[in-house]
Amino acid sequence: MARKPWKPDVFITDIEMPRMSGLEVAAELQHRRLGTRVIIVTTFARSGYLRRALDAGASAYLLKDRPAEELADAVRRVRQGLRVIDPELATEAWGELDPLTDRERQVLRLADEGLASVNIADELGLSEGTVRNYLSEAISKLGASNRVEAARIARTKGWL
Repeated sequence: MARKPWKPDVFITDIEMPRMSGLEVAAELQHRRLGTRVIIVTTFARSGYLRRALDAGASAYLLKDRPAEELADAVRRVRQGLRVIDPELATEAWGELDPLTDRERQVLRLADEGLASVNIADELGLSEGTVRNYLSEAISKLGASNRVEAARIARTKGWL
C-alpha cells in the first residue's frame, strides 16, 4: 500500500532554525502550494522579521512569551484561514520599511559572516565590482559608515 505524502494543516517554526530559517520554510511551503499555513513563534520582536515573514507567506507571527492559550487560539484561527500577528509588533511593523533589495541583503549577509568581496562575488556569481556596488548602496541606504555597521543596523532591525 502506497503511503500518502505528509501534508500538515499548520506548521509551527521559529525564525532561526538549523538548515533552513523559518522564513525559508514559509517561502518553500508557499512555493510548493501545499496549503500548509505557517506560524512563526520566536523571541525576535523585530518589525523587519515580521514583514519578511509575512512576505514569505507566514500566516502568523507570535512572540514566545505569549501565554499558551494565545498560541492554541492562534493555531485554531490560522487553520481557519485567518492571520494572527502579535499586536505590539503589528503597529511597529508598518512604521519603517526595509530599504534593502534582496541582492543587497544577500551581499550584506555574506559580508556580515566575514567574507571578503572577492569571496562574496564567487559565492553569488557576481563580479567583485558589482559586490562593492551592492555593499556601497546598502551602506548608503542604512546611513552607515562601513559594511560592519550596515550589517549591525540591518540585523537589529530584522532585515538580515
